Order: sequence, then structure tokens, then C-alpha cells
Amino acid sequence: MNVVRLPASEAVRESSSQSALSECVSRTVRRYLADIGDTECSEGLHAMVIREVEGPLLREVLAFHEGNQSRAATALGINRATLRKKLAQHGLL
Repeated sequence: MNVVRLPASEAVRESSSQSALSECVSRTVRRYLADIGDTECSEGLHAMVIREVEGPLLREVLAFHEGNQSRAATALGINRATLRKKLAQHGLL
């Protein structure tokens, strides 16, 4: 397994130019990788992160728009049918 580890000073320097959301993701992924070490994620790290992040993202955007799926879909940059499909996949319908 190829693992890229940034020196602590470089990781801090990199974060100063990131958005708050990007920094949150970076910090969380960094902590996750430190916790699992060289153990592989059975479903793949990308799939796991998307699965873990997409549900709360959809839930929060939909709540912000008071359940209005059309407005939530517009805010997410996806069409309403795609939003409904994703809501169903995450058990949010």
C-alpha cells in the first residue's frame, strides 16, 4: 500500500490556504488514516468518505430549505430526480 504522509509542518502550512470545509475534511481524513494505520478500508476510502458525507450533506441542505426538494437540488447543483434517488439511497425519503 502506498501511503503519502505529509510532515506535520507541511500539513499545517497546507491548511492555511484551505476553506473551513476543506480543512475539516483534511483533518478528519488525516485522523482516520492515523487510526487505521496500514489496514485497508474494505470498500475503499473514497467510497467510504462519499457514503459517510453524502447523507448528512443531503439531510442538512434539505432541512435548510425546509424540505423543498427543488430548492435543495438547485443548491446542490443536481436535478431534483437525482436528489430523490440519493435521498432514497440514504433512507431519507
